[in-house]
Amino acid sequence: MRELIIATRGSKLALWQSEYIKAKIEKTHPDISIKLNIMKTKGDNILDTPLAKIGGKGLFTKELEEAMLRGEAHIAVHSLKDVPVVFPNGLKLAAITKREDARDAVLSEKYANINALPKGAVVGTTSLRRRMQLLAARPDLIIKNLRGNINTRIDKLKKGWFDAIILAVAGVKRLGLEGETRYFAPIDSDFMIPAMGQAALGIEAIDKLEILETIYFLNDESAIMETKVERDFVEKLEGGCQVPIGINAKIDKENLLVKAVVGLPDGKELLRMEIETKKENYKNAGKELADTMIAKGAKDILARAENMANELLF
Repeated sequence: MRELIIATRGSKLALWQSEYIKAKIEKTHPDISIKLNIMKTKGDNILDTPLAKIGGKGLFTKELEEAMLRGEAHIAVHSLKDVPVVFPNGLKLAAITKREDARDAVLSEKYANINALPKGAVVGTTSLRRRMQLLAARPDLIIKNLRGNINTRIDKLKKGWFDAIILAVAGVKRLGLEGETRYFAPIDSDFMIPAMGQAALGIEAIDKLEILETIYFLNDESAIMETKVERDFVEKLEGGCQVPIGINAKIDKENLLVKAVVGLPDGKELLRMEIETKKENYKNAGKELADTMIAKGAKDILARAENMANELLF
């Protein structure tokens, strides 16, 4: 093929991700001309309402998918944590890149880490997963909703709207913003289990062999295994955007370690599990862990969590 068009959102992080993939493809396929088709999605336009209220993280992918189906782009670069587990006909998840640091981080102008936050500190996040795990450990904290791109969120912190905010380590580091606040402290995954697919890029593409073969080299074997476990887990639990689920799989040599948590958004009830198996079991590990947690009441908890989320998110 002579030309490849990448559909992308216009935020600084989305553009960084698309430019990163563009450079990778140009290096491997110098004969292909690559262009960006920059678009604004519904998730970018509605900034005063939590995503769970207006359709979830799929709002960041829908317009890009429609552009590909109209023939206006061949691929789209997403943060994999924003990518739903089901794709429209004609599109597929074609590549998953090498994973960066999957942890969350606390950013603050005053406090060095979660433990340093005083009683009643105001923490910004609209993630039900983060809210749940924060309040389980620190029920004294006040959690307030926080929307906008990374730069906007950091700006709100610096203006004093929050004592701390929670962001993904990978996004902050990709934009080189670790020094924007006085404190930037990654949170151990034993304390806060990350989201499905966090820190990997997912390349969605038109389901045509020529396109798929062109971008196949972007795949990372470990990232594919880890994120399959995570996405299978969420799919089996039928976990939509209005329920708090944390799931993280990590390959360590020949072993696969998986941590998962579901619970209520107020942190008062959590079901948490951790398993270790051989990495060759990755194809079934996510579904099997989901089945085990379902047997322990995970779906009942998530049903109650969804009802609670409607009251918490405004």
